[in-house]
Amino acid sequence: MRWRVLTLDLLLASAGIALCVMTCQTWGGPSFPTWLVVAFVLLAGLPMGLVRRWPGQVTVYLAVLLVILDDLGAGVLDGVQILLALSAGSLARSRGWGWTLPAAAVACLATGVNLADPGVPLAANFWYYTVGIIAIPVTIGRYLRSQSGAVPEGEERAPVLDLLLAGGGVAFAVLGTWSSWPEADMHVWGIGLLAVIAGLALGVVRWLPGSVLLLESVVLLLAVGRAPEAADSLQVLLFIALGVFASQVTWRWQLAGYALTCMVTMLAALGAAAEVTAWWFPVLATLVAAPAAIGAFVRARRTANRREVELAAERARSDRLAERERIAREVHDIVAHHVGAMVLRAGAAEYAGATGPAAEALADIRATGHQVLEDLRGLLNVLRGPEAADGQLSVNDPEEVMRDAVARVTGAGLEVTLELAPEVAAAPLVARASAARIVQEGLTNVLKHAGPGVRVKVSVAVQGPELAVEISNEGGGRPAALPSSGQGIAGMRERAHALGGRLTAGPLPGGGWRLAAVLALPEEDPTGWECMFTKSAFSGSAG
Repeated sequence: MRWRVLTLDLLLASAGIALCVMTCQTWGGPSFPTWLVVAFVLLAGLPMGLVRRWPGQVTVYLAVLLVILDDLGAGVLDGVQILLALSAGSLARSRGWGWTLPAAAVACLATGVNLADPGVPLAANFWYYTVGIIAIPVTIGRYLRSQSGAVPEGEERAPVLDLLLAGGGVAFAVLGTWSSWPEADMHVWGIGLLAVIAGLALGVVRWLPGSVLLLESVVLLLAVGRAPEAADSLQVLLFIALGVFASQVTWRWQLAGYALTCMVTMLAALGAAAEVTAWWFPVLATLVAAPAAIGAFVRARRTANRREVELAAERARSDRLAERERIAREVHDIVAHHVGAMVLRAGAAEYAGATGPAAEALADIRATGHQVLEDLRGLLNVLRGPEAADGQLSVNDPEEVMRDAVARVTGAGLEVTLELAPEVAAAPLVARASAARIVQEGLTNVLKHAGPGVRVKVSVAVQGPELAVEISNEGGGRPAALPSSGQGIAGMRERAHALGGRLTAGPLPGGGWRLAAVLALPEEDPTGWECMFTKSAFSGSAG
């Protein structure tokens, strides 16, 4: 994943440089030689590679750079102004108001310095543009931040996002072209209409990326022929459409969109009477490659994230099924245990000398019980599979299982205190067996993560309609070098949920860890006489 993050940062830096190159008005002169203009372009574009990590610092930096370059009269001002708006939007997307408001205020001040002309009084439109250029991307960033916790499907259906994209596109197109409207060959309303259409198209670019890419191409070519001064801003909208298109289609269509954009960009440059040199074509191909590469990267990242989510869901589903299978095995063992006790008691009563209908009933019970045991044995073999010979589940007394678990971890170095309430023995065997498994897993986790020498307290008690299990340990110790699957708590939680209970686990305020589980018990507990019947059956058979 690290190489993907670095690749995205490099792409953002490249896109920032490409934008400054595309919007640069002069590349040489007596005041600014070419090498100095190149330095200005790098100073403005390279920080975009850091905008994901430090958006606030990059926004303030670009604002200061914009003021300095405006004082010098550099020709890269338009690109810096656009990057400043983008970094402000990124800041609003990734940080809270504590960072966003001060940085946005600094960006607005720098924008005002850039837009103000010496000796010209400030009109109402000046303040509208000064605030709007920064406020629009900040609004879009705050909306995206509010939607960051939504599922992808919800984001894709969000109409507000489409409205914000359309509004941002219109604002960018109008603010970037309005100064050239009076000099255009067509009427002012004509070039204005083209700008509005190009901006509004971004509102549906997520749904119709191919159509919007074609529309932006046509609008750009029309603008080049009738209002070449407005072509730069419309070129940016074409690049945005290309990036979205590349993020949603296969690589073959990505190549087709890249080729179309290269051709349109070349025609636009030739129509604007640009000077064609030997390095002009590689530069053009690199400029167009930046948004296409970002879109392709976004698509690859989205596909990888989707696969990771699917794999995580599949693993969680497998863990749940495995835990339910273990519970089912134990339930079958418990049922077999009780049916075996019933058969044993019936056989003992039959051999004790029962006659008449009682003897017939006992014989029928014994025969039916044997058949049930055979059926259960077949079901157990199906559930256990090939590992049945090595993974036989114990049907021992759950309280003995808990004591045995305490003895084993005590031998490994833990200091365990077990508090086992007497009324636990009257709880249903299924709940007691699950409690024993939770105690086993909980003590194993303490040994893994806290290590020998730690004091542990284990308590199992009946609290109203629930069987409560609590395992708490103090902090410190040296963790034991034991393998861990990372699914212990998830498995215990699934076991508790399967029995209508719940499980919580977390650190204690003073250090250490606490695991607590409650297992629901039936309101009318029939297991009291079941346990008595089982004990009497074994005592009768022994006699």
